[in-house]
Amino acid sequence: MEPSHELTSRVTELEVKLAFAEDLLERLNQQVFEQQKQIAALAGQLAQVSRQMPEAANAPWRSLLDERPPHY
Repeated sequence: MEPSHELTSRVTELEVKLAFAEDLLERLNQQVFEQQKQIAALAGQLAQVSRQMPEAANAPWRSLLDERPPHY
């Protein structure tokens, strides 16, 4: 194989790898963007639930196992 053909082949291979890497990066960026939108929506829902139940946010945690059933 002559040197110029080998060099052209290597450059072409690098260009192909770069194209795949750029495509992967773009897809990963899109995935992160979508996940950030989901996180923001969930944070908003959590804030709304917290506003609806302010007493639950300040109440100490207790187990339902410690409560007596209503039939006792």
